[in-house]
Amino acid sequence: MRKAIVLLSGGVDSTTALYLARAEGFDELHAITFSYGQKHDKELLSAKAVASAAGVKAHEIVHLPLDRWGSSSLTSDARPVADGDLQRETIPDTYVPARNMVFLSIAASYADALEIEDIYIGVSQVDYSGYVDCRESFIRAMEKAINAGTLLGSEKGRPVRVRAPFLHSTKADEIRLGARLGVDYSLTWSCYRGGERPCGTCDSCLLREKAFREAGVEDKQRDNHAYPETI
Repeated sequence: MRKAIVLLSGGVDSTTALYLARAEGFDELHAITFSYGQKHDKELLSAKAVASAAGVKAHEIVHLPLDRWGSSSLTSDARPVADGDLQRETIPDTYVPARNMVFLSIAASYADALEIEDIYIGVSQVDYSGYVDCRESFIRAMEKAINAGTLLGSEKGRPVRVRAPFLHSTKADEIRLGARLGVDYSLTWSCYRGGERPCGTCDSCLLREKAFREAGVEDKQRDNHAYPETI
């Protein structure tokens, strides 16, 4: 029995990573979704729908009060999400400080407890908003730290692998792959604003629209009515 943990936000990247893990022979999948103080719950509801559709063994929703720092427009009511700009060269205010570092640390604890040696995360340093915790240097450093700080990696001789299969892929590449793997992208959510329908103007919406157009795949997100009613 091959086991893996997938960080599942409910978006395109993490959903594709989940299906890829299954395709790569991991037959027992554990998903972790984080409620970290987002201003809406659309991604959380989407993650629940995706996990159910993919047949994961366990789906953990972990609550973290990262909104208490108030430094991101994703978590602070005082900071509205700005319209997107795919030509921006600065890191946008949707960056949540050290978010992936915290998420991978929680996943490492889970992996150590359940003796799971593989953690998937759907980050990319190609098609992304400039976040520092989506870069290969960060992923490799975290993998080293995880193996130094877990019994599994440091004492039992079973190194934990942080798998980031899309580090050097575009989002369009991911979507083409997901289409081959049978991913139902209508269950996913990308919009930072979290309204009744995607806003179509934030960075995440613009990146999603661009990716589906370049992949030549129809995006049915706007027609989705399949979310569960509660988290």
